[in-house]
Amino acid sequence: MLQAPEPADHVLATGTAHTVEEFAEACFSHVGLDWTRHVRFDERLLRPAEVDALVGDASRAARELGWRPRTFVPELARILVDAELSALAGPVPGMTSLAG
Repeated sequence: MLQAPEPADHVLATGTAHTVEEFAEACFSHVGLDWTRHVRFDERLLRPAEVDALVGDASRAARELGWRPRTFVPELARILVDAELSALAGPVPGMTSLAG
Protein backbone atom coordinates (compact mmCIF):
# COMPACT_ATOMS: atom_id res chain seq x y z
CA MET A 1 0.00 0.00 0.00
CA LEU A 2 2.86 2.37 0.81
CA GLN A 3 4.33 1.91 -2.66
CA ALA A 4 1.04 2.52 -4.50
CA PRO A 5 1.18 5.51 -6.86
CA GLU A 6 -1.91 7.11 -5.30
CA PRO A 7 -3.13 6.88 -1.68
CA ALA A 8 -6.35 4.92 -1.26
CA ASP A 9 -8.31 3.06 1.39
CA HIS A 10 -7.95 -0.70 1.27
CA VAL A 11 -9.53 -3.37 3.43
CA LEU A 12 -7.17 -6.15 4.47
CA ALA A 13 -9.25 -9.16 5.50
CA THR A 14 -9.41 -12.91 5.11
CA GLY A 15 -12.94 -12.93 3.74
CA THR A 16 -13.95 -15.50 6.37
CA ALA A 17 -16.31 -15.05 9.29
CA HIS A 18 -15.49 -16.09 12.86
CA THR A 19 -17.27 -15.51 16.12
CA VAL A 20 -15.68 -14.05 19.22
CA GLU A 21 -16.34 -17.46 20.78
CA GLU A 22 -14.28 -19.19 18.06
CA PHE A 23 -11.45 -16.71 18.54
CA ALA A 24 -11.49 -17.15 22.33
CA GLU A 25 -11.51 -20.94 21.94
CA ALA A 26 -8.49 -20.78 19.61
CA CYS A 27 -6.56 -18.52 22.00
CA PHE A 28 -7.29 -20.50 25.16
CA SER A 29 -6.80 -23.92 23.57
CA HIS A 30 -3.35 -22.81 22.37
CA VAL A 31 -2.27 -22.73 26.02
CA GLY A 32 -4.26 -25.81 27.02
CA LEU A 33 -7.18 -24.04 28.68
CA ASP A 34 -10.95 -24.29 28.29
CA TRP A 35 -12.12 -20.77 27.50
CA THR A 36 -15.54 -21.37 29.08
CA ARG A 37 -13.88 -21.69 32.50
CA HIS A 38 -12.22 -18.25 32.20
CA VAL A 39 -14.64 -16.02 30.26
CA ARG A 40 -17.98 -14.71 31.49
CA PHE A 41 -20.77 -13.57 29.20
CA ASP A 42 -22.94 -10.63 30.25
CA GLU A 43 -26.02 -10.18 28.05
CA ARG A 44 -26.39 -6.60 29.31
CA LEU A 45 -23.32 -5.71 27.24
CA LEU A 46 -24.83 -6.85 23.92
CA ARG A 47 -25.55 -4.09 21.46
CA PRO A 48 -29.27 -3.92 20.65
CA ALA A 49 -28.85 -3.65 16.88
CA GLU A 50 -25.93 -6.04 16.37
CA VAL A 51 -25.06 -7.05 12.83
CA ASP A 52 -25.35 -10.82 12.45
CA ALA A 53 -22.29 -11.35 10.26
CA LEU A 54 -19.35 -9.18 9.30
CA VAL A 55 -16.91 -10.36 6.65
CA GLY A 56 -14.17 -8.13 5.27
CA ASP A 57 -13.97 -7.73 1.49
CA ALA A 58 -10.34 -7.41 0.41
CA SER A 59 -11.11 -7.57 -3.33
CA ARG A 60 -9.85 -4.02 -3.95
CA ALA A 61 -6.53 -4.78 -2.21
CA ALA A 62 -6.27 -7.98 -4.26
CA ARG A 63 -7.07 -6.21 -7.51
CA GLU A 64 -4.98 -3.07 -7.04
CA LEU A 65 -2.11 -4.36 -4.90
CA GLY A 66 -2.02 -8.09 -5.56
CA TRP A 67 -2.57 -8.62 -1.81
CA ARG A 68 -3.86 -11.96 -0.57
CA PRO A 69 -4.30 -13.11 3.05
CA ARG A 70 -1.66 -15.53 4.29
CA THR A 71 -2.61 -15.60 7.98
CA PHE A 72 -6.04 -16.75 9.05
CA VAL A 73 -7.87 -16.54 12.39
CA PRO A 74 -6.62 -19.74 14.09
CA GLU A 75 -3.00 -18.89 13.28
CA LEU A 76 -3.53 -15.23 14.21
CA ALA A 77 -4.85 -16.34 17.62
CA ARG A 78 -1.68 -18.40 18.17
CA ILE A 79 0.56 -15.51 17.08
CA LEU A 80 -1.18 -13.06 19.42
CA VAL A 81 -1.12 -15.44 22.40
CA ASP A 82 2.57 -16.22 21.82
CA ALA A 83 3.36 -12.49 21.67
CA GLU A 84 1.49 -11.88 24.95
CA LEU A 85 3.27 -14.78 26.64
CA SER A 86 6.60 -13.47 25.41
CA ALA A 87 5.82 -9.96 26.70
CA LEU A 88 4.76 -11.36 30.09
CA ALA A 89 7.98 -13.34 30.35
CA GLY A 90 9.97 -10.10 30.05
CA PRO A 91 13.60 -9.86 29.11
CA VAL A 92 15.76 -12.96 29.34
CA PRO A 93 18.33 -12.62 32.14
CA GLY A 94 21.82 -12.06 30.80
CA MET A 95 20.63 -10.82 27.39
CA THR A 96 21.13 -7.22 26.35
CA SER A 97 18.49 -5.26 24.50
CA LEU A 98 19.14 -4.26 20.89
CA ALA A 99 17.13 -1.10 21.52
CA GLY A 100 19.63 0.43 23.83
